Order: sequence, then C-alpha cells, then structure tokens
Amino acid sequence: MGKRIALIGIFGMMAGAACLSAANVNVMDFGAKGDGKSDDAAAIQRAIDECWKTGGGEVRLPAGHVFMAGPLHLKSDIDLHLEPNAVLQANPDESIYKESAFRANEGEGMMWISGDGLKNISISGTGRIDGNAVAFMGKELDDSFELKPVTTFDPRPHVLTLFGCENVRISDVTIGNSAYWTVHLVGCKDVAISDISLLNNLKVRNGDGIDIDHSRKVRITNCYIESGDDCICLKNRREFEEYGECHDITVSNCIMTSRSCAVKIGSENMDRISNVTFDNCIIRDSNRGIGIQNRDEGSVENVTFSNIILDCHLFSEVWWGQSEPIYITSYPRAVGNHKDAGWRFPKGATKGACGPVRDIRFINIFATSENGIFIGCDEPGKISDILLDNVRIKKVNVTDYPKGLYDRRPCDGEGWVRSTDFGVYNENGERITVRDCEF
Repeated sequence: MGKRIALIGIFGMMAGAACLSAANVNVMDFGAKGDGKSDDAAAIQRAIDECWKTGGGEVRLPAGHVFMAGPLHLKSDIDLHLEPNAVLQANPDESIYKESAFRANEGEGMMWISGDGLKNISISGTGRIDGNAVAFMGKELDDSFELKPVTTFDPRPHVLTLFGCENVRISDVTIGNSAYWTVHLVGCKDVAISDISLLNNLKVRNGDGIDIDHSRKVRITNCYIESGDDCICLKNRREFEEYGECHDITVSNCIMTSRSCAVKIGSENMDRISNVTFDNCIIRDSNRGIGIQNRDEGSVENVTFSNIILDCHLFSEVWWGQSEPIYITSYPRAVGNHKDAGWRFPKGATKGACGPVRDIRFINIFATSENGIFIGCDEPGKISDILLDNVRIKKVNVTDYPKGLYDRRPCDGEGWVRSTDFGVYNENGERITVRDCEF
C-alpha cells in the first residue's frame, strides 16, 4: 500500500493504477504527451521501469500519437508495443545522444533505443519507430545526403542497439528512417525478426538495415527492407570480440533494396562467421546483390545462398560496388586516416590481414545486372570451394556510368580491377565449380 501511495503522489491516480496492473501499461499514464513536440523519453522510461519492477509485461504506445523521445533503455521481460498509427520518433537534438554504439569508439554514432544483457524482450505492433534521419544530415545531394563534418565523435543515433541479449522478438512494426544503423544485434542469442518493414531513406549513407554482430541463432523472415547501405549484414566487430563467433543464421522470404550491398558478410570480421543460409529472397534495384567482403583476419565458412531473384545496376561512386550480382572477396584492409581507422586493426598493429572464405554455395540464382560475378583475394587459395549451381546472369546496361570495372574497396592497394566483360572474373580463387550456369 505504501508503494501505491508514493506512486500516486508522484504521478497521480492514473499512474498508480497503471503500476498495479503492470502487465499492460500505457505510457500516457506515466506522463507521456504524444504530441510530437514534447520529449516523452522520461515518461516512457518510467513506464518501462515500473513494468519491469512488477514482473514485466506490455508497455503500450497508444494509437494516433507521435511520441518524440531521446535515448531509451529497454528492460528484460518487456514488450514495447506500438498500436496502429502510433509513432515513436527520435528527438532531433544531436546534443542528447552521448552513449556510443561502439563503446570507446565514438566515431560511428550514438545509441537511441538500447538494451544490455536482457532476456525475453520484444518490440511488436503495427506502429512505427522513426529515427528522424534527415534531421541529422547535411544538405541533400543528387545521390545522397552530405555527412556533417565530425572528428572522433559522431552524434548520429542508431535506432536499436542490443548487447548480449537472449530471446529477442521483433515483429510487425515499421522501423527505420535511421541516421545510422537501424537494428544492431551484438552478441545476442535466439533472435527472431519477422514481418517487419524496415524503411530507410535511400540517400542516407551508413544507413544499414539489420547488422548481426557476434550473434548466433538468429532468424529473419518475411521482411521488406530498404536501406541506403547494406540491408542485412553479418560481421564480427573488433570492439565486441569477447562475444565470439557469429553463427547459425537464417534469412528467408525477404525483399530488399540497397544503394550498397543488399546482402553482405563483412567487411568487419575479426572472428569466424559460419553456418548461414539465405533462401527464397528477392533483391531489387540494388547496387550490389550478394557480397562477401572479408577484410580482417576472421574466416567465412559454410554459407548457402539459394532461390534468389535479383537485379542490380550502377549508382555513383558514393556507394561502393560496381553492380556485381555476386561478389566474393578477401583482401587486407587499407591503412587509412578515417575517423575510426584506429579501431580496424588489432591493438598495436599498423597493418591488417584477411582470413579465408570457403565452402560457399550459390544455388538457383537468377540475376539481371550491369556486371558479372567477381571473385578475388590477395593470395592463391584464400578463397576456395565455391559452387555456382544453376546461376543465370543476364547483362543489361541501364545507366551511363563507366563499365568494365570491379570494386575491391576497401583494400590495401589498388581499389579497382579494370577488365573487359566476363560472366565470372576470378582473381586467385581456387576450386570454383560452375555447374549448369548461363551468362
């Protein structure tokens, strides 16, 4: 009873009643205005915290309201539920984003919605989570937005960042308009993402869709993803090496569009990525279709891409790639002076290495593109045991950009391969099997 009286004193009778029925709480009962102008972060956080304290349940953003909010921290046993036409929108004030998405590396964005070490969490409903991307951009160009000048601190917020979480479910929502990465899973286990629309502005650079980082047992199904940068990307970032390998990942029944690479493994990979399947997907209007871009000492092994329809065409050099429908590479990372260059190599190292890529299968791939398949590595055999089985590539020129190029970037040395047209261009790969293919 004492707890109830204290809550009534702070939040009023409605807040006390909400806490007592914490299995289903309304953020407006904790002070959220939902007018799209006031920052509702404190009220939403109170609702999350009180719901968690009483054993967990649903924290509800009611229909028809826009809840502008600064940084939020999720808790275990919470379902953040957005009712139809409810919007959770990032506060455009850059100064409030102070928690780095990459720990001590502050050069690649901050966090907006985050959780660390949580269990049994979900984000659901048919509402929308909006990262308010353009508010954090420079001026709009023909092919992209300018990035505001930064040094070692980039205030752009990632939409959702989860560290070491288990039993995560994200379903039905529309999420996106991100100023940086959208969904970043770091060291997570048992994750299911299904039936979401992830819609980013195609002109926003670094606007990844879903990044699976040192995570395992992840399933992505029935999603529609549009991203300026990679739609779905698997990696092992150096900042999180204690989480170990990335493995046991399945992606199926998804539709994707990207100005970079729709499906990518790498480039950051300081460990091992293995046991991965992509099946029954469509890639439309992308710069590069399927890419393995190994640039660190980790390996990529036992991956299958099957039953995929894709079309690629060239975009400006702001976006890496040369319309390769399939791209398999392993080259040492370039030594550079980029804002995050100090985080790319092992501690104390001034030069990087690249690991093997092997046992990769492409089965029933049907592509229309302005370029052919590129396979390339720095040493003979670094890439090996690649199967192309029933791969059909139809070349159609649809832009006026220069042709006859393959893109090695980022790499140590020449970033471009200049060549006449080939169905498959192979540089140092070994045991490449081409079976029942047509170029």
